[in-house]
Amino acid sequence: MDPSLYDNVMFTTHRPEVIFTSGKGSWLSDITGKHYLDFVQGWAVNCLGHCPEVLTQALTQQASTLWNCSPAFYNVPQLALSEKLTQASGLDKAFLVSTGAEANEGAIKLARKWGQVHKSGAYKIITMEGGFHGRTLATMSATGKPAFGTMFEPKVEGFVKVPFNNLQACEDAIDESIVAILLEPVQGEAGVLPATQEFIEGLASLCQQHNILLMFDEVQTGIGRLGELFAAQVYGVQPDVMTLGKGLGGGAPLAAVLAKDSVCCFEPGEQGGTFSGNALMCGLGLAVLNTVNQNHFLDQIKDHSTYLQEALATLFGKHSLRGHGLLLAVSLEQACASAIVEDCFAEGLIINAPNEECLRFMPALNVSKPEIDKMMSILTSVMKNRCSA
Repeated sequence: MDPSLYDNVMFTTHRPEVIFTSGKGSWLSDITGKHYLDFVQGWAVNCLGHCPEVLTQALTQQASTLWNCSPAFYNVPQLALSEKLTQASGLDKAFLVSTGAEANEGAIKLARKWGQVHKSGAYKIITMEGGFHGRTLATMSATGKPAFGTMFEPKVEGFVKVPFNNLQACEDAIDESIVAILLEPVQGEAGVLPATQEFIEGLASLCQQHNILLMFDEVQTGIGRLGELFAAQVYGVQPDVMTLGKGLGGGAPLAAVLAKDSVCCFEPGEQGGTFSGNALMCGLGLAVLNTVNQNHFLDQIKDHSTYLQEALATLFGKHSLRGHGLLLAVSLEQACASAIVEDCFAEGLIINAPNEECLRFMPALNVSKPEIDKMMSILTSVMKNRCSA
């Protein structure tokens, strides 16, 4: 393929010289006609797979009605989606934006404003080592990913990082300057590391005891990914603030900040965004939620999760497996994850390596068992060839 084809795309990451042209369900096709089984789905973005009919219809219908009347006005899909999200989450208000990083940025701003109003100017937020919250300057500052440590200095001040699943470290970090604790219930980019039940319950207790906010970053775990609509429901804990993204738009740019009434304290001019709550994206979000909330949809995720976990445990050993629902990972005995991903890609399978010791699986929530079987067949063959090499 002519290398000049890629010249006008700014370099930000290494990409294979493959150009995708179409997708349907769990499958992608490239410009040569080769098909790929996709178990990454845009990093858990395409929750219903590529080009699902229900979203194509919703997009077509909304595109012919209203796109964006500006965030200065209400629109019907915005109101309907906000109502569905707040009712489903048990929170009271929704602010709809375009990306997970934007949602987390909004949550950080909301916490700081709440600290100004209710906690004598407290503004610092406890976050977790290994956590990931986005690529804006503030969300990179909140992120506990080691690779971000020296990037784009000076970063935004005010984030105190503590070890994940270490309740004592969180308690020790709390002083009068702390306004909130922000975490992913399952750390996705760190390699699918779930919080323990005791840790989450302990954080909720600490937040109540010290009058600070508990904020869940559910950008990757929300919208059915763990087998419940939200990770908060998996853990049985109600956060004060929750952020959503990725699967909420089913592949389109849509995210949300959800919060309790008692936390909402923005004044006009303090928060906004040109595309916030636009009708086109909200129409897609409604279609996603209506689909995921259908009878037995979440039960099917749990069933297919068990099926996939059993298959992965057979290949890698049960002790290597972690995660919930259809956000799963396996630990490798050797640091060769990138090589395995490359081998799988050559065989028409897309999986992810968040680090060299881990493989991550994030298929469409409606992935079929035969597609799981196909994925395991390719992966098993790749592992056998690599281990015998």
